[in-house]
Amino acid sequence: MKKPSLPLIGLLFALVSMPSHALLNVMACEPEWAALTSELGGDKVKVSSATTALQDPHRIEARPSLIARTRNADFLVCTGLELEVGWLPVLLQQSGNPKIAPGQAGNFEAGSFVQRLDIPSHVDRNDGDVHAAGNPHIQQNPHNIAQVAAALSKRLSGIDPANAGYYEARYKDFSVRWNAAMSKWEQQAASLKNVPVIEHHKNMEYVLQWLGMRQVGTLEPKPGVEPSAAHLTQLLAQLQRQPAKMVLRAAYQDERASQWLSERAHIPALALPFTVGGNDQAKDLFSFFDDTVQRLLEAAK
Repeated sequence: MKKPSLPLIGLLFALVSMPSHALLNVMACEPEWAALTSELGGDKVKVSSATTALQDPHRIEARPSLIARTRNADFLVCTGLELEVGWLPVLLQQSGNPKIAPGQAGNFEAGSFVQRLDIPSHVDRNDGDVHAAGNPHIQQNPHNIAQVAAALSKRLSGIDPANAGYYEARYKDFSVRWNAAMSKWEQQAASLKNVPVIEHHKNMEYVLQWLGMRQVGTLEPKPGVEPSAAHLTQLLAQLQRQPAKMVLRAAYQDERASQWLSERAHIPALALPFTVGGNDQAKDLFSFFDDTVQRLLEAAK
């Protein structure tokens, strides 16, 4: 019997050495979904985020590097609810990637799987940056993360059926750990119920609802409109009649307005991480909520 040639032996060795299944290339629009996909996908996925916690997710430049990443993605995980409306359509159009086009299995919108807050009865652009589908900042309630995780795990199994059992096992493990963490956070934060706060932008509604805190004003006169001196002065007068415990802003937001009000109203100005990577402590989904709860408790003392 003729022995196989050296080139043939090399080819056979290369085929045997290749991974049985290539990594699923995932692009997340925001850091929270990159972190969640990594939790559920483990070593079967390669995940990157189009944005960081120190960027306003409403306003991102569709750079050539982002277009290239979109072109190469197998799976797109975003919030939806018009959060990315200013930049994601450009990426999708320029990338020409049919796998992650809206309506395809490779396009996942987390906002479709949670109960939304602040859905307007009508949309008028004179009211500022109002989202017709509701408030898109859903990642600040861990119950929303749990609901999205269930749906995301199923979608991963659907688009990568060869690893469906792996994704299911990862989801079950995550769910057990997440439910235990939620119970811990809610016990720790019980004293925050009914605590009144001022927020910079209406992007803290989900964490406030989760913990039973009350928003009594915003630094922005309208959503997306920068704080004005006149509005801040009115807000300061309001706080004489209706005190608040703290002024909240996201890590990416300018601190000047909250510091101005903090100094004059004698209440803490608190920057929350807002998402994974918002500060050095919020390294993953679990530490993101650990840090958020602890910062709120400290400020409320």
